[in-house]
Amino acid sequence: MKPLMHGTAPLTARLEPWMERLLADAAQCRELIETFGSPANVHDFSSLGSNVGQLREAAARHAVDFQVYLARKANKTIGAMDAAVAAGCGIDVASFHELDQCLRRGVDPGRIIVTAAVKSPALLRLAVENDVVVSLDNRDEAEDLREVAVSCGVRARVALRLASDNALLPPTRFGLRAAHWLEYLAGQQDPAQFQVVGIHFHLGGYSAEHRALVLVESVDLADALVDLGHAPGFIDMGGGIPMSYLDSAAQWTEFWEALAEQPSGAEQITWKFDSLGAFGKEPSAGVYPYHQSPVRGEWLDAILAARPSGRGRNIAELLVERNIQLRCEPGRSLLDGCGLTLATVAFGKERSDGVPLLGLHMNRTQCRSTSADFLLDPILIHTAEPRRPRKPFSGFLVGAYCIEEELILRRRFEFPLGAAPNDVMAFPNTAGYLMHIVESASHQLPLAVNVLWDGDAWVPDEIEDKVLRV
Repeated sequence: MKPLMHGTAPLTARLEPWMERLLADAAQCRELIETFGSPANVHDFSSLGSNVGQLREAAARHAVDFQVYLARKANKTIGAMDAAVAAGCGIDVASFHELDQCLRRGVDPGRIIVTAAVKSPALLRLAVENDVVVSLDNRDEAEDLREVAVSCGVRARVALRLASDNALLPPTRFGLRAAHWLEYLAGQQDPAQFQVVGIHFHLGGYSAEHRALVLVESVDLADALVDLGHAPGFIDMGGGIPMSYLDSAAQWTEFWEALAEQPSGAEQITWKFDSLGAFGKEPSAGVYPYHQSPVRGEWLDAILAARPSGRGRNIAELLVERNIQLRCEPGRSLLDGCGLTLATVAFGKERSDGVPLLGLHMNRTQCRSTSADFLLDPILIHTAEPRRPRKPFSGFLVGAYCIEEELILRRRFEFPLGAAPNDVMAFPNTAGYLMHIVESASHQLPLAVNVLWDGDAWVPDEIEDKVLRV
């Protein structure tokens, strides 16, 4: 059956079987909205185990000791944390409340790492009191942690966040260069307050080559730390593990070609001919690469097999001979296929110049990351008994905030069979970052309720404290 809506330049989402079953059941979609409100974040974590498995299989092919940590910031539900723990993963936390939730849930402190970009005294104390590893970003943070450790009378376990020295990589705000860490540690009068148990780094983008280069730097830093009397047991390469939202590479290429050919002043592809940050026909660096290859296991395999220049052994061999565990912290890639967002149509109207608009009961922060736009076609489900006949139109999706640029998505969409108030719209594969990372309750509008499949029924996630906000 042809979709009831699609982008003027289509970008058709890859769907998990559970998504297809749900979206084929109009009555169930409508019931979820009526029960939990619009929008509703709907989760089924059955895909998480296979996503983890792809990474583990790649590491096993190289005989590398390997562990996956879910980046909790990618999705705030308790269900995501539970699913990761059930799959044998650790948890990467970025705030006091994320750490507190993990500990209260019974997550093994040895399977948690604190990587917050800014760490409050309360977060550092909670980590130290529970013997949770802290990724140190800078000297001031190290001194803050030292004071907490002294006051608690314990030795803090830390990973040093490494900023690369390699000129091939862009500058980063995260971490310090290896020489600066070694200088800092060598100058400590009481180095016993820190136990350096690992090395951690954070890279933007998704380049396997860049990660291989920084892994080599990390191995060298590990060797130097051993010389100082430390025993680093792991290297954590953070997140940025690629996934692909689209099956069609052709659609991805054709979208950017169509956008580049959009005449100045026209709105054939995007609102107010927005280029989404692109130059020419190449995908914009300002949006996630919704189609890419390789992903997950094949991508990790390429890293482990890499032989950076000047090294006689590949990355896997460098790790194995030192008995160093490799860790990673995926968010989006681990949650691939684990959620979608449902919203209801509020109204149809025209802009003052006649351009059709379809209003939704949601705002733009409820399906958005830090990227310029969400580049998947939503899925329209006719669930309403329309007040007037639905008619075909081509237009834009607008949201609940009282600002001119309140676009749910900035792309233009075709509705060959029309849409009506109380129809339901689904935004596919939003569990990783797209639901929660920038969500806002401005105008005192409630945040979306988070729902999960418990094996028998759709129920509120425990993050909701069992209070439904309809």
